[in-house]
Amino acid sequence: MLAAVVVLTAAGAAHAQLFLGSRANPELTVGPVFVRATVSPRTPQLVTVDVLFTLSAPPTRSAAELEQTIFFLWPGEIVEDPKNGQGDPALNKYLQARGYSIVADGRVELWAQSAYQLESDAPPERMGSGAAFATFVRQGGVLGMTPPASEIRMPWHPKMTNRAWLMNLRFSARGLVKPKPATWVESTFWGARYRFELGFNDVRSRALFPIYFENRDRLLRLSDDPSQLIMLFPDAGRLKIDEIAPGSATRSRHESLENTEMVARHLDVSEGLVPQMLTVQFGYFTGLQSWAPLLIPVLFFVLGNLVRPPLQAAATRIGKSFLSRIRLGPAAEAPRETGSGRVLSREQIARLVPGQTTREQVLDIAGPDPEEVERIDAPDRRTLIYRGRRVVPRRNRRMPWVTMVLGWDVEEHEVEVELERDVVRDVRAHVRRSHMTEASPL
Repeated sequence: MLAAVVVLTAAGAAHAQLFLGSRANPELTVGPVFVRATVSPRTPQLVTVDVLFTLSAPPTRSAAELEQTIFFLWPGEIVEDPKNGQGDPALNKYLQARGYSIVADGRVELWAQSAYQLESDAPPERMGSGAAFATFVRQGGVLGMTPPASEIRMPWHPKMTNRAWLMNLRFSARGLVKPKPATWVESTFWGARYRFELGFNDVRSRALFPIYFENRDRLLRLSDDPSQLIMLFPDAGRLKIDEIAPGSATRSRHESLENTEMVARHLDVSEGLVPQMLTVQFGYFTGLQSWAPLLIPVLFFVLGNLVRPPLQAAATRIGKSFLSRIRLGPAAEAPRETGSGRVLSREQIARLVPGQTTREQVLDIAGPDPEEVERIDAPDRRTLIYRGRRVVPRRNRRMPWVTMVLGWDVEEHEVEVELERDVVRDVRAHVRRSHMTEASPL
């Protein structure tokens, strides 16, 4: 176990899902499992994934009796490398028979590393021509085309069940790191942000779930050995991690890799097939961006103190003169009502006829929600009060769309409509005028 932990610290992590056998009830367990990948600062969308694992047979059974093909399900796109060889037509035919479309196929590297040579310069041993893979999608359906998923077929090798060896499935994957939406200001001054989500036992993918559901009796469950998900971020001096979930995940500097940050989570075997996720939001910034939180406030502080006094004085003078003396548009010559009240016109007042107009007609003519006064000594009498404010400009010179204003006449209008048994008894209208010359009351 100690040797396995040393191996996995050589890289970072990515999505990993399920191991399947080619037999029903395969009687094999997988563990320890370490899924790792390194996030490149230059191309974070493309990661190199290493899945290290061993298989365990029951104590009462011989590993030779359980020999079978091992499958690995991956909920994402594997990048084809032509130098690794051609894919497996049988794997492609199996997927196509289930309605999938093959978007990429080929082979990925499969290595075996001796646990006793981890600290030596001995190279790992390559297993034949590697493992065949196929990346597939399902087209059509209610939700449209599914996201890509992949299946890897690994031929049996005796070292898979040899506890002195670790199998290493290595490939490049795309789509594991997704850019986080940001404004151009955030991208310019703080750099691009990314979301990297890694999981195990997650078969929620629309393309992957039917494969799992059909072959769930061939599932290889995790053993009690410690398994882990790990993310490694090189160039840690320019790394900014914003969020890590779950809270039980650990973050530390790598012990042997220089300037590398590590985020890890142990897999809980007791969770069964419940998805176990590790999510990190991160970004890499440049040298200038690292000083942005300090330089931007200083720059605005200096410019503000240099420019604010003359601009403020000029703006105050110009704004006061413009707003108080110049009105634009033909509407500048017309009186304007201000405030929340209502000014009744002479025509409206003339329609309020004592002895004839009812309360409902008053509200239709003058408007709803007036101020209402009720006399306690005369409950049949009520007074409706309408108040409003009107500003009339006193003009000097007129040009098309421009009016020079000398001042304003402010008119305070008040109309009292006295009712007796909900019929108009008397109407009184008052207008108070005053002058303003300092500033516009509009």
